[in-house]
Amino acid sequence: MFTGIVQGTAQIQSIVSKKDFRTQTIKMPQELLDGLEIGASVANNGVCLTVTSIEDDLVSFDLMMETLNITNLGQLKAGDFVNIERAMKMGTEIGGHILSGHVYCMAEVVEKVSSENNLRLWFKLLNTEAMKYILTKGFIAIDGISLTVVEVEQNTFCVNLIPETIQRTLIGERIVGSKVNIEVNSQTQAIVDTVERYLAVRI
Repeated sequence: MFTGIVQGTAQIQSIVSKKDFRTQTIKMPQELLDGLEIGASVANNGVCLTVTSIEDDLVSFDLMMETLNITNLGQLKAGDFVNIERAMKMGTEIGGHILSGHVYCMAEVVEKVSSENNLRLWFKLLNTEAMKYILTKGFIAIDGISLTVVEVEQNTFCVNLIPETIQRTLIGERIVGSKVNIEVNSQTQAIVDTVERYLAVRI
């Protein structure tokens, strides 16, 4: 489980393609290495991955074809960076919202609106069926970042980014056309799906 409070960024050092999956190795920031073990969960751009190898500060993960197909990790190459979050620990403060690291789909940046102390990004979902889970003032995770939805219009939505989020994560570097990972709020999804099933039975 994760909180959506990104702890840093890491550069991809190498990518080795294999049959139906590939191994991605990142250079983990020193402050995030403490206690890290093989088998631990680490979110890369919001995708929960399992540590398969640790050599000094080089940490490797295996990515299955499904992960490569539905997330932006499949589009990355050596030299690119990813947002990093270690799995949450019981008893620690939760500053964002509870995330599973299971990305639902991707979205595309369709507009960037900058002001002096704020950046507003508009996104269009690549899987429009997920729009029913995105509500104004609701939680959403974008590339593993816990954010609040500001506005929803048809199949697009926007979020506001404060300077701290822009500085700590990669989201400020996204340009129009960039693909980002989306994890919808699990509680919202459960409520919407339950209501839909109930109405289907009633009809």
